[in-house]
Amino acid sequence: MYSYQKNSRYFAQVADDTKELAATELRNLGAKSVDLTYKGIYFNAKQKDLYRINLQSSLVNRVLAPLLTFDCHSDRYLYKTAHQIRWLDFLTSYQTFAIFSTVSDSKISHSKFASLRLKDAIVDYFRSVTGLRPSVDTKKPDLWLNLRIHRNRATISVDTSGGSLHQRRYRKESVEAPMIETLAAALLKASGWDQSQPLYDPFCGSGTLLCEAYLQATGTPANGLRTLFGFERLPDFDPRIWKEVQKECHKKQRAVRNGLIAGSDISQKAVATSRRNTNILTTDRRISVQQKDVFHLDKLQGQFIITNPPYGIRLGRSEDLSHFYQRLGDFLKKQCQGATACIYFGDRKYIKHIGLRSSWKKPFTNGGLDGRLVKYELY
Repeated sequence: MYSYQKNSRYFAQVADDTKELAATELRNLGAKSVDLTYKGIYFNAKQKDLYRINLQSSLVNRVLAPLLTFDCHSDRYLYKTAHQIRWLDFLTSYQTFAIFSTVSDSKISHSKFASLRLKDAIVDYFRSVTGLRPSVDTKKPDLWLNLRIHRNRATISVDTSGGSLHQRRYRKESVEAPMIETLAAALLKASGWDQSQPLYDPFCGSGTLLCEAYLQATGTPANGLRTLFGFERLPDFDPRIWKEVQKECHKKQRAVRNGLIAGSDISQKAVATSRRNTNILTTDRRISVQQKDVFHLDKLQGQFIITNPPYGIRLGRSEDLSHFYQRLGDFLKKQCQGATACIYFGDRKYIKHIGLRSSWKKPFTNGGLDGRLVKYELY
């Protein structure tokens, strides 16, 4: 038996600043014994819960199922140990695989070299057993594997997600510097939006915040557009249980009223892109998008405003946007009475220029930027 079969213990890769939110989400989806650690969360789950977590989680990047953990002081021992795994349980000679590795505080000091030695062990295993070898495909492999070596202790895992779960499959087109889907989902959850107040994004870009809001409001599985998951490659995969999970999730979906979720952007290209992406999720145009300069919008009184305005660092330019943020603060104060605004500042220096008193500030990194989500109650 493999490690995950013995103890039903898995590892969710999660961004550090969303771990508390992700831990709550995992518990709500059936995870037990949830423990936060560096770069992720350990948890226990039955098969049904594992499938549900992969299908519905909006914050987890990948869920790993450990196959084997062992002391690893040399690449030779890594190769020898990995060669003993029965890889035919997961793959055939005609299929493809890929490996992503992390190495820290170990005698094997390079992740690419560690991946290469694991790849050699898998390929040589197949050659010795079948006379043929599977190929490596780093874009769309049949099987994703993870190798982690920390302080000379190695763990080989199957990626049960089958690639990063942030790729929801609704983003068919994009604009400059789009927000990653898992971050957008985290901002919405952290904002406190209760899905009853109309939500508006005046800088909608490619529509990521609008799409994630729709998924949360309708109870639509975040990863429902994926056609294949990595857990389907596990030797104990149960298609019957997987179908049950899909049916249960489908029954819980609910409709949203017109006008609940809307947005705009000054860019014609962004509006066209946002409409194409949102229409992947809702063909009846439940998400409304218009082309409009934020400063020419009608009043947004009583609405829940959540947005990721442009900032120079995000767009690779060093322009000073202080005046822009001053105007934005004036617009919120004068045109949005009774509204709640959650603004994501990728560059924190602009927070002071908006000229409003905040309810709270929460840290969220975005592509290496130390950003802040700031909440304003507008009276």
